[in-house]
Amino acid sequence: MRGRVEGQGSPEQPRRDSWGVVLDAPNGLALARFYATLLGWRIVQDDENWAIVTPAEGVTYLACQTAVGYVPPVWPPAEGTQQMMMHLDFEVSDLAAAVAHALDLGAREADHQPQDNVRVLLDPAGHPFCLYVDS
Repeated sequence: MRGRVEGQGSPEQPRRDSWGVVLDAPNGLALARFYATLLGWRIVQDDENWAIVTPAEGVTYLACQTAVGYVPPVWPPAEGTQQMMMHLDFEVSDLAAAVAHALDLGAREADHQPQDNVRVLLDPAGHPFCLYVDS
């Protein structure tokens, strides 16, 4: 992409070609803590309204920001309700264990499950995310 610094980076010069996703939530820091624990990532920046979660290696991040008046999306979609704009997918090797872990952290299993090898869950702010095994 034009206008970006790309490269491998080093301990002295970290990579600068990162990309990420930002989720709105009623409490951005609380949602970041959920995803950091779920994924085994770390929170690298936080305050009361904003937090960034990253893996130990890689160029991606997940940011969570507090949004006044936040309305969670509805899954599955229903006419006249807040629509899901996107969702996160996470490949796992043990679907049952991954679902149990997410539920222990405060996720909820969605009523509608479209596939046997995928589980749709809702994070504490109501965002749908999928855990799946490659079949």
